[in-house]
Amino acid sequence: MAAAAVIGFLTPVSAGATAIDGYSAAVQREAVASLAAEAGISESAAVALLRTQAASVDTLQRVTASLGSRAADGYLDAAAKPVVNVLDQAAAEQAVRAGAQARLVKHSSAALASAQDALQALPAVAHTSIGLDPKANQVVLTVAGAAKGTEALLKAAGSLGDRVRVERVAGEMHTAIYNGEAITGGGTRCSAGFNTNRGGQNYLIDAGHCTRAVSQWNVGPSQGASFPTNDYGLIRNTTGSAPGAVTLWNGSTQRITSAGTATVGQRISKSGSTTHLTSGSVQRTNVTVNYAEGSVYQLIQTNALVNPGDSGGCLFAGSVGLGITSGMGGGSSYFQPVGEALSAYGVTLN
Repeated sequence: MAAAAVIGFLTPVSAGATAIDGYSAAVQREAVASLAAEAGISESAAVALLRTQAASVDTLQRVTASLGSRAADGYLDAAAKPVVNVLDQAAAEQAVRAGAQARLVKHSSAALASAQDALQALPAVAHTSIGLDPKANQVVLTVAGAAKGTEALLKAAGSLGDRVRVERVAGEMHTAIYNGEAITGGGTRCSAGFNTNRGGQNYLIDAGHCTRAVSQWNVGPSQGASFPTNDYGLIRNTTGSAPGAVTLWNGSTQRITSAGTATVGQRISKSGSTTHLTSGSVQRTNVTVNYAEGSVYQLIQTNALVNPGDSGGCLFAGSVGLGITSGMGGGSSYFQPVGEALSAYGVTLN
């Protein structure tokens, strides 16, 4: 079985100065190599950055919550340090005292949400997406080459001034489903997501476009599907094997011990049955992706490689589960936040 359903043995990271807490050896190697190459830094600097990341995410979430409407979201900078967008100097001083960097910005979270709502109130245009970019303090409307009839959408974006930025990318935006192997059913291939349980019964949390398309998989029957709008589904795992770990496609696995919320700038990993283990970073959150099959809301956008067949696979940062692979387009990949799926089905991670 793919992803979290694979039986495997954890490969411990050797204790010492180079180990990153929560990262298995294979995930650490991939994450460090990817970050070092992308950022043009040494591997030791990449290790230091990844060690900093977990504490920075916690600080960012704590500080933005304490500031309320005086904060306009935040992100991790290139050194994995927390940056909070604030609307006034008093909020900036409070953020600094709490351990974060502060950045004065023009637009409040409410102003950006209003702009995003205005765009999403228009008829959806396939092969476009709308999401929040806290680094630029803007909403980003992304238009893929395959999009047609975008005139009204682009006119509305222009009327919203500098709250909205338009980006154009090649190709199309589509779900990452395919024919082939891994978890299979009805000639369709997806990737197994996170192993969970409820009342002593094991379940797989997977992509809703997968479980909507197939009623019986080689790992068990589909028990629920929410797609479009969301992209999560439930499969009853009848295999007798449901370890709380993600396969790394080399005989080892990454233990998943908790679920978390993705943060822009956070370094992440993805496991899927087509592209296997890949790494990257979170680019945007609260992204609406308009697939040809319908719109899906509040997705996570990353630059980790995803291809057809990876649907349902796991997005994670070390031992923290973050999302379920939904789709890709224009060089980006999209993930359903895993916490929403866990809550919807009342299941807990194994």
